[in-house]
Amino acid sequence: MSKKKVVLAFSGGLDTTYCAIYLSKEMGYEVHTVSVNTGGFSSRDEIELEKKAKALGSVNHLTISAEQDFYDKAIRYMLFGNILKNHTYPLSVSSERVFQAMAIAGYAKKIGAGAVAHGSTGAGNDQVRFDLVFRIMIPDAEIITPIRDMKLSRQEEVDYLKEHGVDQEWAKAKYSINKGLWGTSVGGAETLSSDKGLPEEAWPSQVTATGKESVSLKFEYGELVGVNGQEYDPVDAIKELQSLAAPYGVGRGMHVGDTIIGIKGRVGFEAAAPLIMIKAHQTLEKHVLSKWQMYWKDQLSEWYGMLLHEGQYLDPVMRNIESFLEDSQKAVSGTVHVELEPKVFEVIGVESDNDLMQAKFGQYGEMNNAWSGEDVKGFTKILANANLIQKMTQEND
Repeated sequence: MSKKKVVLAFSGGLDTTYCAIYLSKEMGYEVHTVSVNTGGFSSRDEIELEKKAKALGSVNHLTISAEQDFYDKAIRYMLFGNILKNHTYPLSVSSERVFQAMAIAGYAKKIGAGAVAHGSTGAGNDQVRFDLVFRIMIPDAEIITPIRDMKLSRQEEVDYLKEHGVDQEWAKAKYSINKGLWGTSVGGAETLSSDKGLPEEAWPSQVTATGKESVSLKFEYGELVGVNGQEYDPVDAIKELQSLAAPYGVGRGMHVGDTIIGIKGRVGFEAAAPLIMIKAHQTLEKHVLSKWQMYWKDQLSEWYGMLLHEGQYLDPVMRNIESFLEDSQKAVSGTVHVELEPKVFEVIGVESDNDLMQAKFGQYGEMNNAWSGEDVKGFTKILANANLIQKMTQEND
């Protein structure tokens, strides 16, 4: 009889290495490993992951490139919405997990696997994100999570792997780093408490640039399509801006927020390009959108970011919000000027044909060309009516 197939989300770390052996040796599965690249793997990384997976007994290893899909279906909307979780974090890694899970679910369906597996523990958000996508996309598949289900310690995993001939250095790195197209997260001892920041050496990009540097960013319909006069497709534009800004050490931060499982979590992040893009895009919007467009964008964007963070990407309401966000970008075209310094960036100003600060209508605090003083007197009198009536009616109550 042929073995049952399981698709394992494989990163090559201790947890997924344990899962690869356990699923084959203890559970008798035919293991198919999958790594999903959402912008964090180099070509060399992909080759090394495949070698490792096959050495662990994977019948087949596949690296799925989801970088473009991740941009098209999530990043552009996070940019349109200027989304910063708790006004701080650009959902750098949390937004990737859904796309990794969807790619794995699609592959499991393609090869007719009856089970999927991941190496999440029971202590974090990722277990919910993976499980949620799998239950929606492949509801009949069994979800296997050995680390979570057996509550394994790191030492227990290491001992088991040594017993099965996998004897490599598993000393836990001081910092856990997850890199993707929309930024990098950094976890370590300092993120487990509330009072400490990460030391300089913990940040993936060190500060090597000095002085000031001006950068111009060209947006078309809300998307970044040019850097310093050079045209790019949006994914490459992000990479180009990241390469320019990362040496300045900008885009760093510490985020604390509510996890899906109800506890507070804290993480460091490095996202030079995303933070600059969001601030530049938001400034351009202030010049070209109405106050009510800005207001309702803020409300819907808050919901979009929260649902994406909690793994609810497949809920139909997300498509509804995306439609609104995309429609709001019709006038969001122009060039934004940014200045970089070590650990600091500043949005200087914008140029746009759609700029609503056009002087022919009036200059704030200077001259009105489209109305008279008498118009303002009448407008103000009507505007005061509601408060005046309430004051006169209730002032003695």
